[in-house]
Amino acid sequence: MTLIETPLRRVHGLIVVKATVAGPSGELGLMLALDTGSTETVINPWVVDELGYSPRDGEQFTRVRSAIGDEQGYTLRVARFATLGFSHQRFRVHVFDLAEGYGIDGLVGLSFLDHLNYEIRSVENVFRAALV
Repeated sequence: MTLIETPLRRVHGLIVVKATVAGPSGELGLMLALDTGSTETVINPWVVDELGYSPRDGEQFTRVRSAIGDEQGYTLRVARFATLGFSHQRFRVHVFDLAEGYGIDGLVGLSFLDHLNYEIRSVENVFRAALV
């Protein structure tokens, strides 16, 4: 089992990691908040629009309950999603608007993290993981 170690950054109190998402129009580099409280990996709509996707490419419309109320969105399989040294093809993301002002493009949630055996070492600002 190979252990991958990734440095973490803090932005506005959030743990932020770099990610790459691919679609019909190419690839985009993103800044995502690492969120172990989110069941889904979330991407802002402008990202999928720029990658060449539309809601018609989605699998299903959804409703997400958040601290600010119910938000509508949809799920979509992107060609490739990579972060923290790991990559998945045809990875399902949840598309909906996040609160602005944090400088992030989405969230890395448990739908991605559940494929890993990981630890977050906050004092050292390090994420360590191995693929399960």
